Amino acid sequence: MHPTNSASRSAPHSAARTAGSETGGEAIRLLVVEDSELDYELLLRSLRRQHFDPHAVRVEEAGGLQAALANGPWDAVISDHHLPRFSSTEALRIIRSEGENLPFIIVSGNIGEDAAVAAIQAGADDYLIKGRLARLGPALRSAMSAGAARRERSAAQEALAASEQRLRALTDHLQQAVEAERADIAREVHDDVGGMLTALRFDLSWIERHGDVAIRDRAHQGLETLNQAVEAVHRIMRNLRPPALEAGIVAALEFLVSQFESRTGIDTHLDCNRERIDVSEQVAITVYRVAQESLTNIGKHSQAAHARLDLVVQDDMLSLEISDDGVGISQADLDKPGSFGLRGLTERARQANGWLEIAAGKSKGAIMLMIPLTPEAAARLESEPDA
Repeated sequence: MHPTNSASRSAPHSAARTAGSETGGEAIRLLVVEDSELDYELLLRSLRRQHFDPHAVRVEEAGGLQAALANGPWDAVISDHHLPRFSSTEALRIIRSEGENLPFIIVSGNIGEDAAVAAIQAGADDYLIKGRLARLGPALRSAMSAGAARRERSAAQEALAASEQRLRALTDHLQQAVEAERADIAREVHDDVGGMLTALRFDLSWIERHGDVAIRDRAHQGLETLNQAVEAVHRIMRNLRPPALEAGIVAALEFLVSQFESRTGIDTHLDCNRERIDVSEQVAITVYRVAQESLTNIGKHSQAAHARLDLVVQDDMLSLEISDDGVGISQADLDKPGSFGLRGLTERARQANGWLEIAAGKSKGAIMLMIPLTPEAAARLESEPDA
């Protein structure tokens, strides 16, 4: 059943026909779901009396409604509740499933209160009783105003979602660029600065061996300073691009924990359910950076005496829990404008299709990272309510 234009009104048995009049009222393109020709004409007359100029199409079943929607746009839909082969509930479902946010009013002779409430909850804007159409004009104007507000809200939400997607894409690109730049700098420091420091050590060692007492003492002091510089360069290279990652994420975390414990004096332990875990470069970097930033925060703010990292791989899911016995993380700490490190961890986890949870407001600090290692695990994680 297909809607026709006003020129086809001579076909009396058409299931979809248009009607319009030049009343000088407010022009409106109206889609009417109604099986009674008489009720349809009464509805249009009522609208004309209420200062509308309706250009309408009548449909009686799902196929006609879908065809009419394709021939839009429409300003509003008015639907009877019970039809021989259709209902307002089905009509509303089809309209919403087509992505149309049209104003929808039910006009029926026998809709109960429960059905009316259910229709409103499903997205209908209003309902009226046939034979009492004095309120139809105001109800229609109110529904159209609400529909315009919904469309504006939907457009704003779509624009916001698109903006967030662009921002995330930019963040992903920047994170990858930063890691690539770090790796390049680490290589340059190793090749260029490391080579020059090694040559300088040879020169100072030669001077120490061949100079007089005063020169030897000065050369020895220079070698000690050089050794400190070499250690600083190695530390910078490890921070830029941890060489331990080449041996795997478990080895890299073991080295990180060892260095952290040595530097801070905080008793720190790593527990892992596997000796070796093979993961992608992105996952390895994500796990390492989350552990690195978390330990840095523990060392700076927690006042902890003990810290613990638990790395577990099970059912194609990798989890890393970092905890300590310090003062914990407050919600105010998370909400601080300058709290970029913690926000960055959350974004890193998202880039790896995982999530990060920070336990705020507790006496002990805890951070949980979850990353799926397969597409199937990613689908499971996405379907979990708390993911």
